[in-house]
Amino acid sequence: MTSGSALPESAAALVVTRHGDADVLEVRDSPLREPGHDQVLVRVSAAGVNFIDVYQREGIYPIPTPFVLGSEGAGEIVAVGPDVSSFVVGDRVAWGQGLGSAQAYAVVETKDLVHVPPGVDLETAAAAMLQGLTAHYLSTSTYAVQQGTVALVHAAAGGVGQLLTQMIKRRGGRVIATAGSAEKLETARERGADVLINYAEVEDVAAAVREHTDGRGVDVVYDGVGKDTFEASLASLRPRGLMVLFGGASGQVPLFDLQRLNVLGSLYITRPSVGAHVATPEELRGRATELFELIETGAVQVSIGGRHPLTEARAAYADLEGRRTQGKLLLIP
Repeated sequence: MTSGSALPESAAALVVTRHGDADVLEVRDSPLREPGHDQVLVRVSAAGVNFIDVYQREGIYPIPTPFVLGSEGAGEIVAVGPDVSSFVVGDRVAWGQGLGSAQAYAVVETKDLVHVPPGVDLETAAAAMLQGLTAHYLSTSTYAVQQGTVALVHAAAGGVGQLLTQMIKRRGGRVIATAGSAEKLETARERGADVLINYAEVEDVAAAVREHTDGRGVDVVYDGVGKDTFEASLASLRPRGLMVLFGGASGQVPLFDLQRLNVLGSLYITRPSVGAHVATPEELRGRATELFELIETGAVQVSIGGRHPLTEARAAYADLEGRRTQGKLLLIP
């Protein structure tokens, strides 16, 4: 192992002690691990708070307990493992895959790492990786937005929603945004949304969407909410439109009869993941390079909705799961 200055023997880590709600989270002193082949040790500046963490904590995505939570982060490399040549001590890096980011020092696989350019601070990099890459693949690969595309974006004031709205607008699309309060809709408007729908006040979201599309419906729905919005999403699509279910903030969608896609107009539906869209280091770094360029030039704004120490992680996840957040929540080890 090659390292810089002397490192502590242990440091704070956010541990999932057993599967369950946020009460199972504990901050523990964890021994520092030496990085192995194709690994580096990072002093973590910030770790992202994401719904994938919730799914892992609850056991929807089963991981043996105890484990350190967190899939996303950014920081400075303090040690590198044997045979690592593409990264050196002192490099500023970020990642959006893996496990164990919510701790003061994290061992990260080099295949999951990207360099953070000088014009992007580490907190912004941590806030942008998972949600920014998600917005990127959703708007460029899952459905390649182009001039004139009409998209419905649910939870448009959330972390993905804000970034996705900006990317759709940059590619020439029109955004119909939903959110649950006037404050959140104002945030969506500031990010470029063309039409605002408050689903806490509108009884029939799909009818409102069709009113704003002259009865046609939208080309694509980006739905990270899941159970609560799924039916309205389907009903908002034009014939042969695409339903993109990329998350389940309100819960998982129940079993679904595919014959309904025929009845509703030969609709398409997909359940994508960020992992499948950054499946190689080359694809990961290509998307991250484009994302960071957008951030550096100011073309895309990253909103940080809150910063919490590890000891306040339960409150951070309660806000996320209660859909009380705007932008990205970060844990600061």
